[in-house]
Amino acid sequence: MAAEAVDSRLEERWREILSVHARTLGEIDRALHPYGLGASDFEVLDILVASPPAEGEQCRVQNLAGRIHLSQSALSRLIARLEKDGLVARSVCAEDRRGVYVTLTRKGRDLHAEVLPLQRAALTRALGG
Repeated sequence: MAAEAVDSRLEERWREILSVHARTLGEIDRALHPYGLGASDFEVLDILVASPPAEGEQCRVQNLAGRIHLSQSALSRLIARLEKDGLVARSVCAEDRRGVYVTLTRKGRDLHAEVLPLQRAALTRALGG
């Protein structure tokens, strides 16, 4: 009986987490849609902007995969779309030819700066002050 109560609380907590996540993604997607971005697109730009100065607004795709909650193939398609839109550029890692870097472009940096307040406002609406 006690185990069932614990399981029920865990399930309830899990469903609340999923609900908050879905609501938050929806808010961000609605706010950024007029700019041709979704929540995952913004996350890639945001991670690149926050890259340490030594990395110069670039990140290896493998490192992005660990931070963006998408499958490898979905992330590859997202990066290809961002590259096609001129927001990022891809290059091969000189030290490890299997590695690929994603670098933020000027256009990507400018768009990120423009939509950042909208994304933060969406977070505030979804998650509260």
